[in-house]
Amino acid sequence: MLKRFAPLVPLALVTLLIGCAAHSPVSQQEQQQQVKNSVTAQSTSVLFQEDLATDKELADFADGKSYKLPGLADSILERGMSLIGTRYRFGGTSEAGFDCSGFIGYLFREEAGMNLPRSTREMINVDAPLVARSALKPGDLLFFATNGRRGRVSHAGIYLGDNQFIHSSSRKSGGVRVDSLGDSYWNKTFIEAKRALAMAPTVVTARK
Repeated sequence: MLKRFAPLVPLALVTLLIGCAAHSPVSQQEQQQQVKNSVTAQSTSVLFQEDLATDKELADFADGKSYKLPGLADSILERGMSLIGTRYRFGGTSEAGFDCSGFIGYLFREEAGMNLPRSTREMINVDAPLVARSALKPGDLLFFATNGRRGRVSHAGIYLGDNQFIHSSSRKSGGVRVDSLGDSYWNKTFIEAKRALAMAPTVVTARK
């Protein structure tokens, strides 16, 4: 599903400061060293498997709205893809420039009528179902620990499908871009995923 949202793009290592800030892509040797020094959690969530939502629990949480989620995800991701190349701006929440949480908040507000918390540290705590890495769907929020502190969220993106995600990365790596969750860096720094769209209002008027 949504394979059109998974173009082949150059994969680059991106690390970030506090609220998704900014390291530039580095050499292969430096990348390997950073990966070794980054969090050692496995690519699946650091949470226990029993904490992950089942399909039935996801449907119950969505209060019967689960059938609407693919449509909302389409709207969010189409808008996000149209913004590829938008510059990174620390604290940015508009098309003039985004940081990672600002980008997510903008898309969910404009396309799904949802107001998510402003920072990644708050966003990871939203009351939305946790989903396993193997059960990711387009539109799910992905959280990463990119500052070298195990389990401490510092970056976020939106899952596209086909193991790729879109995010506002950093100034030096081009702002809004697509990367692969299978890249060794993102694989190592992945913390967890949440299905925030399950909290979407019953009636949503998407911006056209």
